[in-house]
Amino acid sequence: MNAALREALSGIVGPRWVRHRAAELATYAMDGLPTHESAPAVVVLPASRDELIAVVRLLHRESLPFVARGAGTGLSGGALAAPNAVLIALTRMKHILRIDAARRRAVVEPGVVNTRLSEATVPFGLHYVPDPSSQSACTIGGNVAENAGGPHCLKYGVTTNHVAELEVVLADGQVVRLGSPHGEPWGPDLVGLFVGSEGMFGVATEITVRLEPLPQAVRTLLADFTTVRAASEAVSAIIGAGIVPAALEMMDQACVAAVERSIYAAGYPTDAAAVLLVEVDGAADAVAAEFELVDGILRSHGARSVQTAVAPADRARLWQGRKKAFGAMGRIAPDLAVQDAVVPRSALPDILDRIGEIRDAHRLTISNVFHAGDGNLHPNISFDRRDVALAERVRQASREIMEACVAAGGSITGEHGVGNDKIGYMPLIFDAETLGAMQAVRRAFDPEERANPGKVVPVHACREWHAAPAARPRPPAARPRMAVG
Repeated sequence: MNAALREALSGIVGPRWVRHRAAELATYAMDGLPTHESAPAVVVLPASRDELIAVVRLLHRESLPFVARGAGTGLSGGALAAPNAVLIALTRMKHILRIDAARRRAVVEPGVVNTRLSEATVPFGLHYVPDPSSQSACTIGGNVAENAGGPHCLKYGVTTNHVAELEVVLADGQVVRLGSPHGEPWGPDLVGLFVGSEGMFGVATEITVRLEPLPQAVRTLLADFTTVRAASEAVSAIIGAGIVPAALEMMDQACVAAVERSIYAAGYPTDAAAVLLVEVDGAADAVAAEFELVDGILRSHGARSVQTAVAPADRARLWQGRKKAFGAMGRIAPDLAVQDAVVPRSALPDILDRIGEIRDAHRLTISNVFHAGDGNLHPNISFDRRDVALAERVRQASREIMEACVAAGGSITGEHGVGNDKIGYMPLIFDAETLGAMQAVRRAFDPEERANPGKVVPVHACREWHAAPAARPRPPAARPRMAVG
């Protein structure tokens, strides 16, 4: 990246907001996953919609690849940029543009921190539901890119269920609007297509989200078990009884021990093989009835004890250990490889046993904390990446865990995305023709593939890759029909 380009970027955002020195770039060389590292050529931090659009149009004129980045809390390497690419950091675009309490909508810029939005809507009796564990730091734009979930997605759904409208700048600088304040007004669900596209289709400049009323009543239960299998069977029994809790989370003994040794100690019993954190919410009468049912199911499936919290402070204490579990694991080792896969709930006991076997075979430390209600696993491998042999064992174990989850009828990601960490696993669940179709959809939005290049789709595994060069599809000449601004 030459001085002329940096000068041009500085002319848009100001010299202070263009970073190119090695020490500055190091800040952006990783996301929340320590197994991948890549520093961009330059970082630019626009402060407004107009600056962002001008930056993207400049990069289009220069035919330069770029990567949009939020807070960098992602766990798939999706927000890393190659040394020949520009990284567009969106953290300065942090304004809540408006809150429409009557229609239960909020319009935000992509750099708004997740928890700040809910704090701003509480006075209206509303909140933004998707709550990733990193919600105190992660941004709404990053949540949109990754289709982030969180503990409460079991009942309320993930990010895509809460986005009504998007303004997007495409890779060529064209500004389009997807959806409407009421939802998608016609034709294909382009909002649903964009949410979870991991930055490959363009950059959201403005996001309209749905807000939900604060529940009338909430009760949180913490149950501890002497075996992981008993806890897993309790999970299946709760869902089988027709109850859909707001959240249903599990932590194994290794994770509980890490939490209770940290500043995030929440009073979890450290001798338990597993604990379940269950939350029910809604109308007061319904919550009271569901609470009694859940309490009975937990006890009938072997829970040694069941703690209950109703007051907000008490519920926050029980949730603290779960929300801060990843931070607590920093006491175990300097690095943490957080994995992400989904399996049928009925497969949980066997998969957790298999993860234990993989742990022992590779002589690793693995802690499990996950969304048990929908089978979204998070095996966390603690290690020191400076130990090359250990880092290789972590890589091998990660692949074996993914293969085991796929063999059990699962998938390679539930909420962390593919990025560049899981790109090699994509052929485990998609054939070459399907991967080729994904690539074609990407090119409909970005024919030159300059937006977040090299992520998600393993091109060498696509149907088009295997075709003779003359037979490989050309990028589509026209994009999907969109409202152009």
